[in-house]
Amino acid sequence: MFGRIDHIGVAVEDLDASIALYAKGYEMELVHRETVEAQGVEAALLDVGDGHVELLAPLGPDTAVGKFLARSGPGLHHVAYAVDDIDAELPRLVAAGIELIDAEPRVGIRASRIAFLHPRSTGGVLTEIVEPAKGH
Repeated sequence: MFGRIDHIGVAVEDLDASIALYAKGYEMELVHRETVEAQGVEAALLDVGDGHVELLAPLGPDTAVGKFLARSGPGLHHVAYAVDDIDAELPRLVAAGIELIDAEPRVGIRASRIAFLHPRSTGGVLTEIVEPAKGH
């Protein structure tokens, strides 16, 4: 079962400028910055309430976020929901008729376990489920 909204992902062209906007303009605290080669992004997490904003800058134009930016420009990329047990949640989602992009969890930012759900089956919204790493 989904818990809280873990984060919203925002595709950006300039990570440093976007961090400045969110940290200074919106007064959100930057809590983590990481390059995730497997996903082709440099990501930054900023705290907002009990959740986060995840800023995503592509490592190249041929990455998923790079292609998103070319197609749609900067903006909302995905919504992520926290789950306690991603291994139990994925089969439940499949049984409910949800199409998975990731049949198996993969490692995300801060060593969380993540999987994406296809927008075709989620009302047009790229959806991520996240099992946060212990202590996060």
